[in-house]
Amino acid sequence: MGSALDLLTPPIKITPLAPLGDDEFIAFCQANEPYRFELNERGDILMMTPSGGLGGNLEGYIFRELDLWVERTGRGFAFNSNSGFRLPDTSLRLPDAAWVTSERWNSLSRSEQEKIPRFCPEFVVELRSPSDRAARLERKMLKWIASGAQLAWLIDPIRKLVVIYRPGQQPETLRKPDVLEGEGPIAGFRLEMARFWA
Repeated sequence: MGSALDLLTPPIKITPLAPLGDDEFIAFCQANEPYRFELNERGDILMMTPSGGLGGNLEGYIFRELDLWVERTGRGFAFNSNSGFRLPDTSLRLPDAAWVTSERWNSLSRSEQEKIPRFCPEFVVELRSPSDRAARLERKMLKWIASGAQLAWLIDPIRKLVVIYRPGQQPETLRKPDVLEGEGPIAGFRLEMARFWA
């Protein structure tokens, strides 16, 4: 049986009568699977556009490579696109991939780790899908940096470019790079890029 959301075309915004706490938000998401949602800083529920088969494959590739690097180096923890983070402005965002230092993650109790972390990852990746507006994603990347991310990559297969965001610097645009080299918190991480431009 479908839900009323099946009749709507994403992206959509739902304004609840009162802001949702983490548990209420999780219950809302569970009641409306398989859709994915975020919360903005005003408490609006944002229905995210499904990524489609190719986008899902590319998201999986990004997370796999990041997680394999974590496993090889023992540095930090990798998170996939189902992981939400409650940011300082109270918004709740789900990056396509993220990385957090071991110190920060291990400072949480097991109970806190099972809930939505209340901090911004040090590194995030967002992948543009055909239905994403570039300007909206670019604003989201600036929000990640303003919230505490030390490095953020916006991978845009549509325009065949990557935009790299760093605190206190102008975004850097790379046109069809062969590889992305990690720096700062993820120095040593490499992401081969050929499949994004195929």
